[in-house]
Amino acid sequence: MIQHTDFGGVGESIHFVHANGYPPACYFPLLAQFKTSYHVFAMHLRPLWPDANPKQIKDWHPLTNDFMCHIKENSSSPVIAIGHSVGAIVALRAAIAFPDYFKALILIDPVLFLPNIILIWNLARMLGLGHKVHPLIPGALKRRRIFNDLDLLFESYRQKKIFRYFDDTSLWAYIRGITVPSRVSGYELAYSPEWEVQIYDSGVSKDMDIWKNLSSLKVPTIILRGAETDTFLPQTAKRIKQLSPQIRIVTIEKSTHLVPLEKPKETFESIHSFLKEIL
Repeated sequence: MIQHTDFGGVGESIHFVHANGYPPACYFPLLAQFKTSYHVFAMHLRPLWPDANPKQIKDWHPLTNDFMCHIKENSSSPVIAIGHSVGAIVALRAAIAFPDYFKALILIDPVLFLPNIILIWNLARMLGLGHKVHPLIPGALKRRRIFNDLDLLFESYRQKKIFRYFDDTSLWAYIRGITVPSRVSGYELAYSPEWEVQIYDSGVSKDMDIWKNLSSLKVPTIILRGAETDTFLPQTAKRIKQLSPQIRIVTIEKSTHLVPLEKPKETFESIHSFLKEIL
């Protein structure tokens, strides 16, 4: 069985896939809003599995295989898939390859770059420079692992620019989502930096398959992006609309790549409106 969190609810099945370093509990302010109309499941990516080995992942294709196993284990009819960041790529690959399993696809700031960026990244990896040129890997390697007091952690994070669009409820959900009680004392990261780095390092390189097959996507799809994102860029959005004009793209103001955590109400409203229209 693929591990997951069952958020409960009644109605159509929603299957959510989280971002790298952001366990499902981080998204509680968003996902809880769906429970009145949908039954929400959130698959755990491999970094949250006990004893999973980061070296097992060379690219993100196995994560999509995991997602399909998870759906087959928990739903007998087509589902609604929602993914954020790497989770959006996992869900997108699944919907392209197995469209009959999906009623709708919601991609939140997917980690999808133009082909020229993919080629540059592959060259950097071939030269052994991946860890040096990836903007997020150095920070992940230095990430603090042990915390004595979550209240102090909240006060510290409240001052950081990255959390400027989080309200207090969302910031607490994030803090509680990324930590688990330590076996010694205090708290520790639920999602190891080693896994976080491996996901960063193994991503993007095989994404030419997405560009080659995107025009064949049959599942009704919406992409939500943060107005200030550094990930799902305007050039990518333009290329997608050229290949697949039927895909809807919505930009949420005063948000970044972390839009579902920063703007859970606006994210929910955009998704719920889309689903009411197409289902």
